Amino acid sequence: MKSQQGKTRIVGLGSALVDILVHESDDFVSRIGYPKGGMTLVDMEELERILSQLSAAPVQVPGGSACNTAVGVGCLGGHARFVGKRGNDDPGLFFQEALVQRGVEPVLLPSALPTGRVLSIITPDAQRTMITYLGASADTRPDEIIEDHFAGSAVVHVEGYMLFNPDLMTASLSAAKAAGSLISLDLASFTVVEQSRDLLNELIEKYVDILIANEDEALAYTGEEDELKALDRLARHVEIAVLKVGARGSFIQESGRVYRIAAQGSNGAIDTTGAGDLWASGFLYGMVNGFDHDKSGRIASACGYEVCQVVGADISADGWMRIRKKLEG
Repeated sequence: MKSQQGKTRIVGLGSALVDILVHESDDFVSRIGYPKGGMTLVDMEELERILSQLSAAPVQVPGGSACNTAVGVGCLGGHARFVGKRGNDDPGLFFQEALVQRGVEPVLLPSALPTGRVLSIITPDAQRTMITYLGASADTRPDEIIEDHFAGSAVVHVEGYMLFNPDLMTASLSAAKAAGSLISLDLASFTVVEQSRDLLNELIEKYVDILIANEDEALAYTGEEDELKALDRLARHVEIAVLKVGARGSFIQESGRVYRIAAQGSNGAIDTTGAGDLWASGFLYGMVNGFDHDKSGRIASACGYEVCQVVGADISADGWMRIRKKLEG
């Protein structure tokens, strides 16, 4: 990987969403009329209607894929920034203050729309039913993302969901590259890959240095069921390719060499939300701080494991303590 001349800042770029987490019964999900386990986009009025029916006070945390990664970097003690867009409202202020508390520098563009929110209803079988209001997070114009947002940054980590706004994605990657940053892209979901394949190919060849995918995303992008063949295809136009294979760990490839990274921990997952996002936190933190891929991968796996031991993408204080001990080892 090319030298970044001592730069260690990692910038997350994506949707600024407040995650609202609540435990409810199967009957509640049926009563509000949404498919259990699904994700549905709604307007603000509908979200407020559902929130008014909750039987318990929900937990709120800052969310969004790239935001989760930036928060992980900040909690590791790294130099983290998040670029997104929020409304001029209480959830937007909460989002901004929560980033600061977690060691992340917020660069949040103002919007006349309310701050985006994701209500995650968790039923007793641990399934999540997600009801999403994108709001301000979907309001960013291409000309609002500028080179200064990325100045002095080693890596800009971009969520694949931005591919649904091709002009914004292209302008953002161009600005990040002009700032001299490496670009890390997480493919986000196989749906993103299938719906954006031509644009994805073009942007990977032109801008991306680090490409991160899970098994489903890698299969959708490469057509290869064999893991090592899929990894090699992922690496074709980038410097570093990552293939995450869940409880079996992950693979990292650079310059033709493959690093096999074992999964960490022994307990089963309580909730896998944010596992890939926090894996990226650990890996990118290690990379910009000069760790080799084996150590960066171990830290990444530890982050991915610990976030699976909590509901939501906010690792506990005890979890971060265990991860920091691995950093010292």
